[in-house]
Amino acid sequence: YVVEDKVLEVEVELGMRDGHEYPFIGEGEPHIDGEPGDLKFRIREMRHKKFRRIGDDLYANMTISLLDALNGFTMDIDHLDNHKVEVKRESVTWPGMKMRLKNEGMPNYENNNLKGSLYITFDVDFPKDRKFTKEDKDEIQKVLQQASSQRVYNGL
Repeated sequence: YVVEDKVLEVEVELGMRDGHEYPFIGEGEPHIDGEPGDLKFRIREMRHKKFRRIGDDLYANMTISLLDALNGFTMDIDHLDNHKVEVKRESVTWPGMKMRLKNEGMPNYENNNLKGSLYITFDVDFPKDRKFTKEDKDEIQKVLQQASSQRVYNGL
C-alpha cells in the first residue's frame, strides 16, 4: 500500500445545490479485492449574509423606513453575481409584505436558462422615541384619511 498525492479538480457548475455529489471514479481507497473505489466530493453551501437559498429560489429580508413604506421607493440590491436588481414600490409597503422577482433566483442545474425567483420580505423601521404634537397627529390622520382602529384576533 503506497500513499501518493494527487491533485483533483472540481468544477462547481451553475445551479449545483447543497449536498450535490461530484464523483471521481476509481480515485478512492482500494477495496479488499484491490480495485480502487470511488471518491465522492460533496458540495456544501455556505451561509450568505443577504440571501437564503431554497431550491432554485432565493429569499432576502429588507428593512425600509416608514417614509419609504408610505411613499414608495426604488433601490438596487447587489446580486450574487454582482448584477444590480432593482426593487421598486410605488404604493404602500406594509410589514411582512412579500415581493416576488421572477428570474432573479439561482440558475437551474439541469437547465441554466431557467432561474428561480427572488422573494423579498419587508420590515418597516418605525420612528422610535419620537413624540408627535397634537397638530402632527391631526395632520397624519388627515393625510392618511383613516380613523383610529384596533382589533384583537387569533393570528396563530
